[in-house]
Amino acid sequence: MLKSLNKTLLGAALIGASFASHAFAETTINALFMAQAAYSEADVRAMTDAFSKANPDIKVNLEFVPYEGLHDKTVLAQGSGGGYDVVLFDVIWPAEYATNKVLVDVSSRISDDTKKSVLPGAWTTVQYDGKYYGMPWILDTKYLFYNKEILEKAGIKTPPKTWDELNEQAKTIKDKGLLATPIAWSWSQAEAAICDYATLVSAYKGDFIKDGKPDFQTGGGLDALKYMVTSYKSGLTNPNSKEFLEEDVRKVFENGDAAFALNWTYMYNMANDPKDSKVAGKVGVVPAPGVAGKSEASAVNGSMGLGVTSASKHPDEAWKYISYMTSQATQNQYAKLSLPIWASSYSDPAVTKGQEELIGAAKVGLAVMYPRPTTPKYQELSTALQQAIQESLLGQSSPEDALKSAASNSGL
Repeated sequence: MLKSLNKTLLGAALIGASFASHAFAETTINALFMAQAAYSEADVRAMTDAFSKANPDIKVNLEFVPYEGLHDKTVLAQGSGGGYDVVLFDVIWPAEYATNKVLVDVSSRISDDTKKSVLPGAWTTVQYDGKYYGMPWILDTKYLFYNKEILEKAGIKTPPKTWDELNEQAKTIKDKGLLATPIAWSWSQAEAAICDYATLVSAYKGDFIKDGKPDFQTGGGLDALKYMVTSYKSGLTNPNSKEFLEEDVRKVFENGDAAFALNWTYMYNMANDPKDSKVAGKVGVVPAPGVAGKSEASAVNGSMGLGVTSASKHPDEAWKYISYMTSQATQNQYAKLSLPIWASSYSDPAVTKGQEELIGAAKVGLAVMYPRPTTPKYQELSTALQQAIQESLLGQSSPEDALKSAASNSGL
């Protein structure tokens, strides 16, 4: 009788344990992010912790890589079997990712209400061929940052509205002995240089591709590179710009060694933080300038999205995580390093307070965001253009010859 009772109790305990483990069964998803610009690693971890508290049955493993490693890491992981469930992707990759089935089409998961509530320009980040391959998450463009104190000392009343005015003001600052090289750019042989170049192409009203063929070697595309070379050779641009990425530009600007810098949204609040920045309280921001007779302002679409990979074994949980990370409540809470994708967020004092100047610049910049080309061959095109920019800056080739060569090597 005792043995029988023990067996019954043991059986009940085992069944109970089975139910308990089932009730708390944890699904683990892997997510890949970048470790620079926009949201900080600490912010992404804090957002994810809040998601995990609200969804204790889903565990999220986070991995961070520099932007330069994000594309290849995503693509290589697809064939490894382990892979990621959620990946951060740049606006330039949906064409390639859709064509090669890296991301799944999530059009059916996005409600009409969501489509109406998100800023129209943000949707271009995740679309290809009429389908949606994720949710926009980082809404970003490059702005012209300036040091208010240096401009004041130089007797400059207002920041430049055109790129020619930028050169004139930089020359005034240099001539008055305030700074030897007043302008800082991200012109390293990397995607960063393409973003600066695309900003200028937008100002000069150029085209990257026309009728499926490269068109950047003429018109506005050529004018943009000529401007870069002139600025570099004039001595107004920091000569180290040819090796700088965005973080290098931020550090130079925060140290007080640049009067002007082109950079993403995130630099505004970081440069205004007295803990890390020598120029806190002196940071001005305006839309990137235009070209007289052609444009009032210029901007590149530097937005990024979160998508579910085709290798994911847990697409529902992955989408739940993406929905949380891109939600208006989450984005409004972390609006100091990346502005929300939601239209109504811009009338929320929690978002705008303390960064009214940035919001003012964003209203202009985000409205004129210029896309880098939408093509499955984007990586080849970008690599060819990066080389052309570098060769031109170093004087190894004229802008005309460098861009002709890039057009031949673009894969288009």
